[in-house]
Amino acid sequence: MDSDEAAAAAASPQASGGTVVTPAPKKRGRKPKIKDDSQTPSSSQQQSGGKMKESGKKTKQEQSVDEKYTQWKGLVPILYDWLANHNLVWPSLSCRWGPQLDQATYKNRQRLYLSEQTDGSVPNTLVIANCEVVKPRVAAAEHISQFNEEARSPFVKKYKTIIHPGEVNRIRELPQNSKIIATHTDSPDVLIWDVETQPNRHAVLGAATSRPDLILTGHQDNAEFALAMCPTEPFVLSGGKDKSVVLWSIQDHITTAGTDSKSSGSIIKQTGEGGDKTESPSVGPRGVYHGHDDTVEDVAFSPTSAQEFCSVGDDSCLILWDARTGTSPVTKVEKAHDADLHCVDWNPHDDNLILTGSADNTVRLYDRRNLTSNGVGTPIYTFEGHKAAVLCVQWCPDKSSVFGSSAEDGLLNIWDYDRVSKKSDRAAKSPAGLFFQHAGHRDKVVDFHWNAADPWTIVSVSDDCETTGGGGTLQIWRMSDLIYRPEEEVLAELEKFKSHVMTCASKP
Repeated sequence: MDSDEAAAAAASPQASGGTVVTPAPKKRGRKPKIKDDSQTPSSSQQQSGGKMKESGKKTKQEQSVDEKYTQWKGLVPILYDWLANHNLVWPSLSCRWGPQLDQATYKNRQRLYLSEQTDGSVPNTLVIANCEVVKPRVAAAEHISQFNEEARSPFVKKYKTIIHPGEVNRIRELPQNSKIIATHTDSPDVLIWDVETQPNRHAVLGAATSRPDLILTGHQDNAEFALAMCPTEPFVLSGGKDKSVVLWSIQDHITTAGTDSKSSGSIIKQTGEGGDKTESPSVGPRGVYHGHDDTVEDVAFSPTSAQEFCSVGDDSCLILWDARTGTSPVTKVEKAHDADLHCVDWNPHDDNLILTGSADNTVRLYDRRNLTSNGVGTPIYTFEGHKAAVLCVQWCPDKSSVFGSSAEDGLLNIWDYDRVSKKSDRAAKSPAGLFFQHAGHRDKVVDFHWNAADPWTIVSVSDDCETTGGGGTLQIWRMSDLIYRPEEEVLAELEKFKSHVMTCASKP
């Protein structure tokens, strides 16, 4: 829709440029550790959520970020149906929706998974929160923009804390039962948690770490980011610094009650009878796949088969695998991008379409039926709308042609590849296919997740250490439906509203 594409430019003041501080690619989203007292912020600077800015001493970059953010916030009542802003004392490198708990007249209650990546003064934690998601066309426009950036949102309440052994780099939920989640940390193992039966812990210095319900072994070096759960069977996929992709099945370790998201009690089978339960049971790999020449940064399952999956890495390659044909690549796309690949996602509506995001600031769309030409990747289209490395891509569960991408430039872009060929002259300044930019974050957007239970609702999280000196920002938001609905439908509604206003105005 022409007006929507024009609105995309207005939606993001950051689209017009500005200096971006880009950390080293392999440390993306990482919070620098405080190494000594000289680097520790003073108590006065830590007030207001650990922010380190001092009035009157802002750099040009800080001023630019603040000005663009102020411009965005003024547009919130126009661009959004609902938005909640939640200040995080510690940054979270991942955020995921859990199961929906209940529905009410004006809002739904749902689990939300995030983490606390600390500096070592308190333990790193995995946080299970309850989130109240306001239903469409309920929130008043003047209310959604009246939030304090340094405050916690009343819509997000911490429900349980798990003391995690190491930083939580990635969280993924099991689609068959989202009470089961997998986490990556700075180790070779994948940790599996039954979050409902894990005890609630108090995160204080010296506290023992929580015990995972399962430990998946098989990597020979740290596996930090690449993690996926299969949509069709209880399989787990991971990639790591050992350049390998590892596949596990946890089918034999989940009780039959595990398929029922409302079941009570643990859904992870307890091994042995009366034995030592202080150690977590471990599960070896179903297969180990070699084909990358550098760190594997992300993995994704085919939406239709647990045996087919893909991976991307710092070798600039996209690889497709089929567990039924062995442990070698089925297809290897050399130079899928012009730099390291950070992320990949497989379209749940069309298993021919695969998205990749890279440190070359672009998102590429590939068709698995025509991946290469002369050994070089041939994408259907390259989406150019970010000014820094792309960290996360994900298809929208509500429309097959729509997807999101987040990057180190602080933007979360929403694209529709169906609109690429319909680009109009009026939207010539907007990148093809881009119809919305969420610019509510002031630093790199390290993760986001579409809500499958609440259409067009997204949770996103930024690591704010570069711009504010610490902490992070979690936002839950839904763009106005006037932006994504069909143009003729929107115009008909506006015409009806105009007629109503005119009728009311003409009455004495």
